[in-house]
Amino acid sequence: MTKKRILPPDRLAECKAAHDLFLAKKNELKLSQRKIADAAGVTPAAVNLYFKGINPLNAQFAAVLSEQLQEPVEKFSPRLAAEIDKLTRVAPDRSPPTSNAVMIGPLDTWDDETPLDDDEVYVPFLKEVELCAGHGRTSVQQSPKQKLRFGKITLRRQGVQPSEAVCVTVRGNSMEPVLPDGSTVGVDRGTTSVSDGKMYALDHGGQLRVKTLYRLPGGGVRMRSFNRDEHPDEEYSASEMIEHEIEILGRVFWSSVLW
Repeated sequence: MTKKRILPPDRLAECKAAHDLFLAKKNELKLSQRKIADAAGVTPAAVNLYFKGINPLNAQFAAVLSEQLQEPVEKFSPRLAAEIDKLTRVAPDRSPPTSNAVMIGPLDTWDDETPLDDDEVYVPFLKEVELCAGHGRTSVQQSPKQKLRFGKITLRRQGVQPSEAVCVTVRGNSMEPVLPDGSTVGVDRGTTSVSDGKMYALDHGGQLRVKTLYRLPGGGVRMRSFNRDEHPDEEYSASEMIEHEIEILGRVFWSSVLW
């Protein structure tokens, strides 16, 4: 039969001090070993082993006992008090999360027959334009009815004149995950000069495409897709742009994605 190891004198002293404090306060606070056990998530027998000095006190039980006795841990174990203080000081400061969203306002339902508000304009929708980020054929027809409503302030913040704005539909997977197939983009036809890394709509030999553009020496462009695994970069010199009938239609200033 294995004999239970006797605790060192300092650990025994901690257990005795904890037990003495419990005895001194149990009537006042209406405490029992069962109540302490329930708070600590252990059995009453385990609490008894602590108090009898069979098992040494640990920080977790000491913290619960301190709360139940309404006395600081230092009263029965300066050692564990220092350990708990060290743990709380090195714990990361978990500040409350900050919001990264702003409530713009309530949503209003509308259709093509709903009159414009004073601060809104219609932007024509090219219904049959399948703005293909890949290699599909397209035809461009402005819908006589379908259009999108834009707030004047939205266009103004983007530096877009209402008469220069048009909305089109993106087809293909080359601009995923930023612009999935079926996304709608707003294009500013008044901005055709290339700013590196910005998205533009292009007429590529009759095919409408959306690409991120970068300038090349001599007036050429590099076309870049977000899905570069399937759609590698394309580079065209100024003369090749003329040869392939590549025209920059305008800068993408807005997009809408349905997931």
